[in-house]
Amino acid sequence: MLELMYAGGWLMVPILACSVLATAIVIERAWTLRRSRIMPERLVERIWRLHQEQRLNAVAIAQIREGSPLGRILAAGLVNRQHSHEVMKDAINDAGRHVVAQLERFLNTLGTIAAIAPLLGLLGTVLGMIDVFGVIMEAGVGNAGVLAGGISKALITTAAGLSVAIPALMFHRFFDSKVGRIALDMEEQALRLVEVLQGEREATGEASR
Repeated sequence: MLELMYAGGWLMVPILACSVLATAIVIERAWTLRRSRIMPERLVERIWRLHQEQRLNAVAIAQIREGSPLGRILAAGLVNRQHSHEVMKDAINDAGRHVVAQLERFLNTLGTIAAIAPLLGLLGTVLGMIDVFGVIMEAGVGNAGVLAGGISKALITTAAGLSVAIPALMFHRFFDSKVGRIALDMEEQALRLVEVLQGEREATGEASR
């Protein structure tokens, strides 16, 4: 492995750095984007139970907000539950944009690594081929072994760059798709809560008349 690193030249250093950074991002996002952490089961039902029991106070809402990303979105609506349907939805949408931005954290970096790693590899190959042609100018083309060895070394950086870029691109697409699905599910949960609370409020208002 070290022999390949040395053979690839100095451009193997940024390629290796990209590999380490991409691996760290994949591990961090895989841990952070767990559905059980983002969307606890039956959270809306628990909130509804608190509401029915008249225990949905400021302390309870703060606990909901701190408990999960979905809780942060729902808490934004709960704070404005005495206002109109539109006000609640606007508050939820604003909170949702911030939550989704947090879920997408580091994904742009992962995409950038997927884009630049093969370019670094190609650059290494071009520089290596320049060196090979320099050898040809000095020693001619009589020694095929020297030329083959030089060309193989020049291609090492391209292979290394692709080895980093392909998994990085795959994980970038996977996490991006996962964030999209989670965002839709959170929106559905939030709208469900809004409809339930507003429906009860309207029913209560009509009964009081």
